[in-house]
Amino acid sequence: MIRFLTALVAVLMLVVAPQAHAADDIDALFTQTETNRLVMKVEAALAQAQAELGIIPQDAADEISRTATLEYAPIDDWEAEYDRVRHRMVALLNVWRRSLSPEASDALHLGATTVDIYDTVMIMQLRRAIELQRAELLEAEQKLLALALEHRDTPMIGRTLGQHALPITFGKKVAVWAGANRRNIERLDAVYCRLGTLGVMRGAVGTHLGLGPQGAQIERLTADALGLGPVSAPDWHGMRDVFGEYAAILAIIARVNAGIGEEVFTLQMTDIAEVYEERPGSAVSSSSMPHKRNPSRSEALMHLGRVVPAQATIILDDIVNAFERDNTSRPNRVLEEISKRSMDSADDLNALLSRLVVDEARMAANLERTDGMIMAQRLVLELQDDLGKEHAEELVAKAARASLADGTTFRQELLADPELHPLLQGRLDDLLDYRSYLGDAAGQVDRTIAELGAPPERPTCAGAR
Repeated sequence: MIRFLTALVAVLMLVVAPQAHAADDIDALFTQTETNRLVMKVEAALAQAQAELGIIPQDAADEISRTATLEYAPIDDWEAEYDRVRHRMVALLNVWRRSLSPEASDALHLGATTVDIYDTVMIMQLRRAIELQRAELLEAEQKLLALALEHRDTPMIGRTLGQHALPITFGKKVAVWAGANRRNIERLDAVYCRLGTLGVMRGAVGTHLGLGPQGAQIERLTADALGLGPVSAPDWHGMRDVFGEYAAILAIIARVNAGIGEEVFTLQMTDIAEVYEERPGSAVSSSSMPHKRNPSRSEALMHLGRVVPAQATIILDDIVNAFERDNTSRPNRVLEEISKRSMDSADDLNALLSRLVVDEARMAANLERTDGMIMAQRLVLELQDDLGKEHAEELVAKAARASLADGTTFRQELLADPELHPLLQGRLDDLLDYRSYLGDAAGQVDRTIAELGAPPERPTCAGAR
């Protein structure tokens, strides 16, 4: 079974291995150049929809589509025109129209509103941002599964409320992280589909005015051409809950990643030292204390776990819009920023997992620190038939308190008790062996790898491409 799981994880690592670093693409996605390119793409789709319905000549629509590239609207020309007119859409249309025939110029942007165009662009950008982050999280998933398998049987102390509780394996801990990471991928898939259903051409108050009596058909055809849809019937501009959902999901992802980061940060404290982040190359931890091995990516994850949820509150607040179309909170800049910072979190998670070093010897040493007290539960379960559960708990707890107070060993105190001695003599070492009291930790790792081993397919929502 273990050999099969090892092979499975190795194959999947190859399947999802990234061809380029996705974090480098997220910044380009929200540049003015890319925004202008997408605006032109939306305008071309709109023109083709109107031509199909006989509203504008097909030749005009084809000319618009043929010229819907940045070659016909260079960013330098756009910037100069924007400085003159101070309106980003008008500036782009003015520059573009310099290359169009009078017929195509008249047909361009016919009946459309600026907000519809830029909202559609934002939907496309957010869906692309999801695709980029999804790829990062898939890469992290395979690293997590490989790490869980590697340490499937590596014992460590489980902690509750900061105290030594019961033994687990490090693989079991990592499997918990992998499960949360997969749920985050599924959350992204859900909102990816929902974003595609938002209407793209609704007009100033959401009634398709300006586009004429065929407005709803124009919208449907435009959405289809852009890989969006099926568009929902009700207008969404006055209630931006889907953007809020997107931001809330990014906040959850950032907090999950921060949880991993915080645990790694804590586990690499000098007093615990069960893991540490290997510094890349000649990187230095401290300018004045060369002995230090400071955390890096784990600390970054903790920081982003605060930043992204804080940004999400702005988008959540924007769900409440006055009347039919309010935009006074200017949320688009925040949507761009939260997308970038969320991508940073996914990228830092991958960096952390690549650099993580596990100190199995230190884990074993920490398991021994309480001289077997972590096996108190097992002792009670073994003794309860002879002493009754309540009395067994009382005697075991008494031995633990005496050991802590007097500096004696837990074993000494257990065997010094007249009731416990005859029941434990000759078998105490076996009962205090944490290696035989790991529960189903290894089984959880196996089932997690089997359950998550196949990377989830891309969402099959309508319009996904």
